[in-house]
Amino acid sequence: MDSLLEQIDTSRIPRHIAIIMDGNGRWAKEQGQDRLFGHFHGVESVRNIVEGCAELGVEFLTLYAFSTENWDRPAQEVSGLMELLVDTIRKETETLNRNNIRLEVIGDKNMLPESAQKALAESLDITRNNSGLRLIMALSYSGRWELVRAIRGIATDVQLGKLSPENIDQETVKQYLDTSDFPDPELMIRTSGEYRISNFLLFQLAYAELYFTDTRWPDFRKKHLYEAILNFQSRERRFGKTGEQVQVDTPA
Repeated sequence: MDSLLEQIDTSRIPRHIAIIMDGNGRWAKEQGQDRLFGHFHGVESVRNIVEGCAELGVEFLTLYAFSTENWDRPAQEVSGLMELLVDTIRKETETLNRNNIRLEVIGDKNMLPESAQKALAESLDITRNNSGLRLIMALSYSGRWELVRAIRGIATDVQLGKLSPENIDQETVKQYLDTSDFPDPELMIRTSGEYRISNFLLFQLAYAELYFTDTRWPDFRKKHLYEAILNFQSRERRFGKTGEQVQVDTPA
């Protein structure tokens, strides 16, 4: 792991990393356990990756923890996930605060049980003045839900005369998204061998580098994070330009 860390160019660390934490259920099944066993062990991966990102100087880390579609899972699993969420937030808030990490939440928080809303509100308040890594939890979130919500907000402001349709551009849309306070992710990681973004940050991932790994989330550790970042650093990010243009624009 140290050899991987030594290869990373610390001047080119992605400012914002987003992760789809996939494979908890399959990992548990491979262990002969129920799905909640996998989610429970996935919490240790969260701790490890948050620590790794903070050590590297990553400024923003977004974790896709629970999608709006996840509400359709079996009631027992959803209930267990919500209990795990509350328990984890309460246990980890002190550690986040001690390490200068600020917790943020995106998604439809009103869909969460009252206990989860309360635990989140307390943690958000306790960590709100921290200036280090901003840990963004996507809870009861989906990209399409976020875009519909943004469109409604824009339409309302047009009706109220606060916004002119001809003045609406990409920057306008960004201001109505849950992520308006954060830069777009530069690197998106998905674990467990699936090759899709599953309704995650649909607007924000337009120019992100996508990295997929077969590693199940409960097995994902700093070593795998380093591999993803090294892969990211090996790519030429062109943003619609030619390779030659990018080389000219890149400082020597």
